[in-house]
Amino acid sequence: MNRRNLANLGILVVVAAAIIFLSWMSMNIWGSNKVETVQLTSLQYNKNLTLKEFAKDNKLPEKVVSRIFNLKQTSELNKSLADFPITQQKLLLKTNEALAIYAESLSKNWTKIFVKFLLWFLFLALVYVLIRKDKINAKNRKWVYLISFVLFGIILGSDPSPMGTIKDAITLYAMHHALFIPRFIALAVFLFLVVSVNKFICAWGCQFGTLQDFIFRLNRNKRDSKGLVKQYKVPFAVSNGIRIGFFVLFTVVAFVWVFDIVEYVDPFKIFNPQVVNVAGWVFIGVILVASLFVYRPWCHFFCPFGLFGWLFERFSFIKIKVKYSDCIACDACSKACPSTVMDTILKQDRTVPDCFACGTCISVCPTNAISLAPGKREKVPEGKFDKK
Repeated sequence: MNRRNLANLGILVVVAAAIIFLSWMSMNIWGSNKVETVQLTSLQYNKNLTLKEFAKDNKLPEKVVSRIFNLKQTSELNKSLADFPITQQKLLLKTNEALAIYAESLSKNWTKIFVKFLLWFLFLALVYVLIRKDKINAKNRKWVYLISFVLFGIILGSDPSPMGTIKDAITLYAMHHALFIPRFIALAVFLFLVVSVNKFICAWGCQFGTLQDFIFRLNRNKRDSKGLVKQYKVPFAVSNGIRIGFFVLFTVVAFVWVFDIVEYVDPFKIFNPQVVNVAGWVFIGVILVASLFVYRPWCHFFCPFGLFGWLFERFSFIKIKVKYSDCIACDACSKACPSTVMDTILKQDRTVPDCFACGTCISVCPTNAISLAPGKREKVPEGKFDKK
């Protein structure tokens, strides 16, 4: 291993240690709202019981009973079970579903979540303005990523995250047949941000995404155009194929074996180190080291939201565009791009991979032909990139 590799790994170790320590302190300040979901196997049941008595006998919160029977007001708790024609088996299923949703709600710090979403909108709006004014460049790009993962990860925690909206929705339904509506609202907001400005929530707001990007930039030259130690661009067919396969595996395991395979290796938990197990630390370590040499490995190879975001980003209103009348076909943008996406956007000759709107292509273009702008992309002029 050469000196540059050792230097990069040393910096990475220091960064990771600082994140773990500061996140541990932050989580102690915020406190934990973790609530275990109770799974009942039987119920104390008698048709003559009132709903209030049914709640007491089964040690159920009255809010849960109100949800089970769709009560509009608390006075309805005086009704008897006989007033609600439902089999004991179906009642058990509805009770477990309501308990799962109740536990999810109790586990959330709603004040922190509100603040986090508000700051996401403000921060992403600021980043967009800075990119449009060409104020994010090789000198300061990694520091913007640093601010992002410190704010949205270390300070505001691992939850919520774009990835969690997909992963947790699937596992909650697979395990408890429950749909937690606030999570779908969050997913809709994240997808709105994907469609508004090309995958902007992943690019600049996702706490683990920006951490990976920051690490990747540590191993770049001063122009942010190539790696100090060789960096690799994995073909999109390979990375996306693995990502699709992982998503299918995760979903099948959740529904068939009622098991969440992501939960034990969730890299977002680096911002909640108290709950990380040995397997989780090993996986997080591998992803962080890989981030020095491969652009955003978690996002490209594993992330469920990354997959959904890629499907939706093709409808993005604001995206990376090329003005071909100014383009001199020098390929500087595609060479500097951390992945294969800019070469595809430039030449439009295959499926467009994930674009994280990092702005590297904008910074290195010698003729200012590239921009983050609204509208459709221009078609490539015939023969523009024919070899001469």
